[in-house]
Amino acid sequence: MSGGHAALAIVLFTVAVRLLLLPLSVRQARAARITERLAPKVRALRERFGRNPERLAREMSALYAKEGSSPMAALLPGLAQAPFMWLVYRVATHPTALAGHDLLGAPLGQQIAGIVDNYGLISWPVSVFVVVIVLVMLVAWLQARRIAATLPAEQPPLLRRIMPLMPFGSVLAALVLPLAAGLYLLVSTAWTYGERTVLTRRLA
Repeated sequence: MSGGHAALAIVLFTVAVRLLLLPLSVRQARAARITERLAPKVRALRERFGRNPERLAREMSALYAKEGSSPMAALLPGLAQAPFMWLVYRVATHPTALAGHDLLGAPLGQQIAGIVDNYGLISWPVSVFVVVIVLVMLVAWLQARRIAATLPAEQPPLLRRIMPLMPFGSVLAALVLPLAAGLYLLVSTAWTYGERTVLTRRLA
């Protein structure tokens, strides 16, 4: 592979990973619907057993088990992606793996600091990297809006503040990782947003 072929390979790899994880994503979407439906019962359990964390945990587990779900189901796709993200990171940080490969002239194997150092702050490669980061930020903002709009009122106030901020972790990662990893994050987070939109409508 040479030039933009490596960038295309990263995009195709990301799509393949997301297709592989689609069953987990469907399970996650169903778990979200179940959580929404169980919200009044969860609130009642917290009011009843709030001072007994062990009993509350047992009751919550039993409630979700009765529905064939788990509070952890929402984390499955993210956890399952970790090995693939690690693989992209290892390839991107290998001294020679992405040598000579670029995305529209921006080296795939370099971080933003290295690109600025090699090409200058005002340069085409830096502009390409900035566009990728801005797109990751846009997708994170869309995801944050949806999370804030769908959080049940029963959620503790601290979680209601923290959870909408979680998608912006991808922005921080794109700022410190090589461009190849940033491209993976962009495609993956955009896929997640589109996938959730489709699954939410189909399961509604």
